[in-house]
Amino acid sequence: MQPDRLVLPAPLRADLEQSGLAFLAEFYAAAVRHRPDNLEALAELAHAYTRLGRVAEGLAVDRRLAELEPDNPTVHYNLACSLALADESEAALDALERAVDLGYTDADFLSTDDDLKSVRDDARFVRLVERLRHPA
Repeated sequence: MQPDRLVLPAPLRADLEQSGLAFLAEFYAAAVRHRPDNLEALAELAHAYTRLGRVAEGLAVDRRLAELEPDNPTVHYNLACSLALADESEAALDALERAVDLGYTDADFLSTDDDLKSVRDDARFVRLVERLRHPA
């Protein structure tokens, strides 16, 4: 017999998730203050900021990561997501193209990522997905 599981109401679960994300953001921000070049902490901080809806802060961190790792396709992909969320469509598409040029290959994820919803109908985006699905 399994013990009963506590089922939390959705609003409480959401509040707990937000509290946890806020804690993580503070934790990673402190880690970055201590070691500004800590790439893992920077990436986690950007992710936490974005999930908290602190898009401008997440974008600033993603820009810093792109400076530190200019040849990393995942860094440029994440930068594109932050730019798209910040309604910087042209810059987002530039960053996506850079990610693909550096080796990003996941067309299925790219085409369904909610962070990129604002650029999904752009002709450049459509061409990029096609380029990944049908490499020359």
